[in-house]
Amino acid sequence: MKKIKLISSLFIALFLLIAIDSFSQNIKNTNSQKGFALLELYTSEGCSSCPPADELMGRIQNEYKDDNVYVLAYHVDYWDRQGWKDIFSNADYAKRQYDYAKFLGKEPIYTPQLIINGRADYIASQETLVRNGIKSALSKPVTTNLSLEAKQANNKLNVNYSIEGTFKNSNLLIAIVQKTAKSNVKRGENANRILSHYQIVYHLYSVALKDKKGTVFIHLPKSFNAKDFEVIGIVQDKNKGTISGAARAIFQSSSIL
Repeated sequence: MKKIKLISSLFIALFLLIAIDSFSQNIKNTNSQKGFALLELYTSEGCSSCPPADELMGRIQNEYKDDNVYVLAYHVDYWDRQGWKDIFSNADYAKRQYDYAKFLGKEPIYTPQLIINGRADYIASQETLVRNGIKSALSKPVTTNLSLEAKQANNKLNVNYSIEGTFKNSNLLIAIVQKTAKSNVKRGENANRILSHYQIVYHLYSVALKDKKGTVFIHLPKSFNAKDFEVIGIVQDKNKGTISGAARAIFQSSSIL
């Protein structure tokens, strides 16, 4: 009788171990599918309301650096006529903001504006609302898994991409991002201030998605290095503007110069 009890106890212990392992695996699978938040900030050195938003993006970038939160700061050019030209400004970013205005039905455009996952916009300096927007985005399931691997060769970058899930009618956008910078602003609304910037979009490349895998060849700025810059990819519906996936590029060890 004791022998039967011993065998029964061993069987129960084995069953529990298998159940725990299976539960653990399910948690891992769930975590791998957790949500993401792509934060697109529209800002300018000529806007006095923008520095608090820039600083907030810097804090968020630091707090969420190990999570699925990605910050892209676009410096628009329409403030350049107000007495100070933003050295990071680009007319293409203002156009992107106008496109979002149409997608979201939120005209006129303004700074500092923050758009999360191409679905909702916020005044980027309103910290509580922004953080609630991030939490909401992270709670939603991912429909498109994107992975990027980059290899640098002098002033060129080869980015291999792989996509799982939905990407119909979508483009792959690859942003070359400068992590931090400071500017001494001498005129305009922020005259005589030294401004700190974070996650500055240096270039934004767009590729029409046709296949699940492919390679994008990018010409890099002379100042590019894998320490001060990073590469972020996003999958965006070209008809609706919604973002279904995002990822940072993983650099091959031999490519970091």
